[in-house]
Amino acid sequence: AIGLVRPKTPENVGSVLRAAWCYEAALVAIQGDRTPIRTSTDTPKAWRHLPVLRGENLRDFIPYGAVPVAVDLVEGAENLVTFKHPQRAFYIFGPEDGTLGKAVTDWCVHKVMVPTRDCMNLAASVNVVLYDRLAKQRK
Repeated sequence: AIGLVRPKTPENVGSVLRAAWCYEAALVAIQGDRTPIRTSTDTPKAWRHLPVLRGENLRDFIPYGAVPVAVDLVEGAENLVTFKHPQRAFYIFGPEDGTLGKAVTDWCVHKVMVPTRDCMNLAASVNVVLYDRLAKQRK
């Protein structure tokens, strides 16, 4: 499952929905109402096929038995290259113009970062993490 904290652009929300559909995520939960859900970048119209939840507290949407994983460039985060994905993960991504912050990372079991020179686009980060999960599951 995927959680988004106050995403900034509708294009990224649409691209995240597309990635969720492509990589067979169970749902997308969005904290806050900063941006619309449906956009032209969601070409498969994933919002029609998988649950998209929206509310004020992302923690309320953690699926039963799922392990919260904060994906952010924060101190102490494990490198994605060596990260072992939980079987039932709830990946949480921050906004394009900020970070998750301690209010979110404190209740996450894992913190993971994509080892890049600079921060990546939100949708690109979601694609990289979900692809890494898929690649490691198939080994």
